Amino acid sequence: MLGLDPEVAVHKLAISPDAVPVKQSPRRMRLKIEQQVIAETKKLIEAGFVREKKYPTWLANVVPVRKKNGQIRVCIDFRDLNKACPKDDFPLPIPELMVDIASSHSIFSFMDGSSGYNQIKMAPEDEKFTAFRTPIGVFCYKVKPFSLKNAGATYQRAMTIIFDELIHEEVECYVDDLVVKSKVRGDYLRDLRIIFERLRKHDLKMNPLKCAFGISVGKFLGFIVRYRGIEIDPSMIKAIVDLKPPRSLTQLKSFQGKLAFLRRFISNLAGRCHPFAALAKNDARFHWDKNCQEAFESIKRYLMNPPVLAAPIHGKPLILYTTALDESLGALLAQENEEGKENALYYLSRCLIPTELKYPTMEKQCLALIFVVQKLRHYMLSHKISLISRVNPL
Repeated sequence: MLGLDPEVAVHKLAISPDAVPVKQSPRRMRLKIEQQVIAETKKLIEAGFVREKKYPTWLANVVPVRKKNGQIRVCIDFRDLNKACPKDDFPLPIPELMVDIASSHSIFSFMDGSSGYNQIKMAPEDEKFTAFRTPIGVFCYKVKPFSLKNAGATYQRAMTIIFDELIHEEVECYVDDLVVKSKVRGDYLRDLRIIFERLRKHDLKMNPLKCAFGISVGKFLGFIVRYRGIEIDPSMIKAIVDLKPPRSLTQLKSFQGKLAFLRRFISNLAGRCHPFAALAKNDARFHWDKNCQEAFESIKRYLMNPPVLAAPIHGKPLILYTTALDESLGALLAQENEEGKENALYYLSRCLIPTELKYPTMEKQCLALIFVVQKLRHYMLSHKISLISRVNPL
């Protein structure tokens, strides 16, 4: 079984000493699903990812999850084990900054790890705690499975060690998503060779079916990245446009969660979603009225023709527009490009709480500025800012 050298990364559970071991009750599954689970389990055994475990103290159940291609992925219900493990606070990169950095380049190669998490070994003393029940026996993981707490932090730590000084220069990596980038096409092969040599040195495998090399446009962290342009993934727009009006609070929160991921692209998102606020109050009856439907359709129409955002150009000042509406705060971060045309970089908004609704107009404008500075601090520290706020101080 190949994988990363334990000196680079190994996944440790650090179970709390006072945690009480949990053995989950067996779950039943249909015969057809059971046969698929057996087949997938045998693949894990042949790959050397799992080994048989007798007399486990912790025992979890298999959760079969159907893939898009109809096959079954064997996931494990590690919820009880995860509760007993402390959080690994290793910092993950800020996705929006990574997208900005990537879009300032002209040619990309997008790569994805081949069974990425499984390339990191479990700490030998912790293997026994990952025991899970299958129709053909009880097994435990020799490599890091997907559903363990802190799995992403462990992988990001490994990527930081492997790529080290290359990060933010030739490569950006967010867990197992990698993008190799070059500002000049003539440097592309050189940059790619440097990354491949580092991958080969640490025996880190990529999935060729999920790699794309030498392209000018690609998908990275859920967005479409091109030179000086960031767009919403069309599949995400389609998923929202095809949604039917929510019929419960759970469906409404799911809709708002999708919008939150795209908040950077939507002007005054908080104001557009304000009609939904009454439905989210405690003990409120869910009544989808005309105002909610109009707001729902308005957001869909906006996303049918979304803005293309630009990445900030280093060394050029930014322009910050702020506004304070009756029930929300809004802002736009923009910048002039080399041609003197102003491009939008980031939209930001939030609703006012009941106390803030009573603020005078000038105080609301100050509140908007504080809100933006706190949220976009990473931009503020890197650029000179010109503030434009339409307000009459008298």
